[in-house]
Amino acid sequence: MLAHLLHLQGIESVVIEARSRQCIEERIRAGVLEQGTVDLLNETGLGERMQREGLLHHGIELRFGGRGHRIDFSELTGGRGITIYAQHELIKDLVAARLSAGGQIFFEARGVSVHNFGLGSAAQPTIRFRQDEEPRELRCDFIAGCDGSHGVCRPAIPAGACAAFERVYPIGWLGIMAEAPPSSEELIYCYHERGFALHSMRSPHLTRLYLQCAPDEDLAFWPDARIWEELQTRFTVGGGWRLNEGPILQKGVTGMHSLVVEPMQYGRLFLAGDAAHIVPPTGAKGLNLAIGDVRVLAGALAEFYHAGGRSSRLEQYSQTCLRRVWRVQRFSWWMTSMLHCFADDNPFDRRRQLAELDYVISSRAASQSLAESYTGLPLD
Repeated sequence: MLAHLLHLQGIESVVIEARSRQCIEERIRAGVLEQGTVDLLNETGLGERMQREGLLHHGIELRFGGRGHRIDFSELTGGRGITIYAQHELIKDLVAARLSAGGQIFFEARGVSVHNFGLGSAAQPTIRFRQDEEPRELRCDFIAGCDGSHGVCRPAIPAGACAAFERVYPIGWLGIMAEAPPSSEELIYCYHERGFALHSMRSPHLTRLYLQCAPDEDLAFWPDARIWEELQTRFTVGGGWRLNEGPILQKGVTGMHSLVVEPMQYGRLFLAGDAAHIVPPTGAKGLNLAIGDVRVLAGALAEFYHAGGRSSRLEQYSQTCLRRVWRVQRFSWWMTSMLHCFADDNPFDRRRQLAELDYVISSRAASQSLAESYTGLPLD
């Protein structure tokens, strides 16, 4: 996305990708797009297939105490919503846009390392990698570390130059992809005494479902029949409503934690997305935070190249992004703490959570706060 935004500003960039094109275009991942992300994709010519195939939602359901309560995003936020569009489908659109514009993408790059990006005017950022077993070296003006939480960019920053703020949650999500039509037109967030559950979807024919579990849960103890039984139990409401069931195509356990790196830059190296921050998936914010980062970075780089090397926005990159990052961390923590059961919970905590949920559904101000954060804070 950053390369696409830079291209629209007439700025050359190169994308170095560790995996194959097939891998990144087929790996199924979450895909809840905020209103601002959707608007940006449309404004920059990437939204045609998303508009055609994505699922537009104007609310979510909070389910607890055996009853469902809808939060109407459209009414609370002046018409904003979210779009369900799988991340691998968005990646297909981005790759196609870059290649059709003549952009360079080095797939299956091996042994990637970054060098000489430090402080001072003598810095000459350099990226070294192997392509088809041949060594390559790329010299550039700046390096954007969009390489995720396990990439090479963040660890390359000198020790002590950045501080990491982290919180590990003692819970995980057991997620499945089922070949079954969604059981609801919108997402369902369920608080239950046995643990949290989430109903989502990837398409009119694929349902994505999650169960709260231990972060080190052994999938061997979760045959398909047990998963469906537990899901039906947690989603139970009156009136005979049941989840649509079907073959489980994929299952896995994801641990939950939060991380923020400050600052998100060092010299001519800028971190974006999961390289700089991680959020628990409860608020569906990871992809959208990354889009927000690169929008800010693209604007700052455009100023540098089009205003005679002016770097004021580049110098403010971290400060600009981190204000939004921490507000999103707050929202993700709040959603997680309100909807999950924790091992050290006591009857007081359980009743406090129910009171919080009751307040959210009965107070317009509380519902509006949730709706504003869920549909997305401004990208800038």
